[in-house]
Amino acid sequence: MTEIKLGLGNPPYPIYLYVNKLEIEGQVYGWYNYNSTLDKKIPVIHKSLTGYICELKLTDKEFKGKDNLKLDIVVCADELYVIRSGIETNFSKSFLLAASLIEDFSKPLQIVANPGDDNVVFCSLHDATTKGRIRYQWNPSADWGSIIESIQSKLGSPKYDLDFSEEAVTFPTTKPQLSAPSKSDAIHPHDKRVKDVRILTNYPIDLVKEWLQFQDVKAPNQLPVAQVDRLVRDICLSWAADKIDPNHAASSYQQQVLSAFVEDFARAASPTGEGIASGTTEIQAIQAWMNYVLGQKMLNTNDSTMPSATAMRA
Repeated sequence: MTEIKLGLGNPPYPIYLYVNKLEIEGQVYGWYNYNSTLDKKIPVIHKSLTGYICELKLTDKEFKGKDNLKLDIVVCADELYVIRSGIETNFSKSFLLAASLIEDFSKPLQIVANPGDDNVVFCSLHDATTKGRIRYQWNPSADWGSIIESIQSKLGSPKYDLDFSEEAVTFPTTKPQLSAPSKSDAIHPHDKRVKDVRILTNYPIDLVKEWLQFQDVKAPNQLPVAQVDRLVRDICLSWAADKIDPNHAASSYQQQVLSAFVEDFARAASPTGEGIASGTTEIQAIQAWMNYVLGQKMLNTNDSTMPSATAMRA
């Protein structure tokens, strides 16, 4: 059991490790912390991080007016860490290729940042117990979306809200029980659905509260299933709004997420969000759809940068 330290301390925010090769006074580093107050990169002298990989997220960050897609590797160790690297970097690709070979993420792993030539940083994964390296075959043209989806399915539902603080929600009063309910039992299925999707898409909690206020309720558990479905859909489509055409987003969501489930009345009988027809959970279907949207966005970006036939003839 983790010992709880009483008294003053720092907020329980994750520690971000930004992957980038830095050379300072002859020393080479593979990642750094960022001090926003001083606007300064602080190199991390340790080349490896040992812990449990508990989540994999894709995050959009704007850089110089352009969208910059990042891979966030959430690691549970002595603290909660987030290793952030560009999705197109060699670090992310080498991590994904190695992680795709892992079947059991319940064991600790050692993530190593290996600076290479120029401005390149590679990643290597090691079994923390045996110290053995997880070897993979380099494949620059791998299906990264499918690899990310596969790893996410092994890791399970999102576990951490990295950007927004949670506030206590009220739940319907239930008949007292002889034994105290577990933490998972205390969360209403509707509340869990909305929370999981909100965390997955980095959707602001204030917008969820505002939406609920318009429905004259305080929490999703006070809504019928159909309205929770609509809230989940609106959150997802809001996430996709700046990535692909809205009509394409809506139609692909209908096909890839809603088609994973049976009719509404059957889903109401299974409020845990598990697709009866395919065995796919709602959060897994949404993760797969998000990967599809990001793939479409990358294709559109690549197409827009290709020279036209007229320009090529010129």
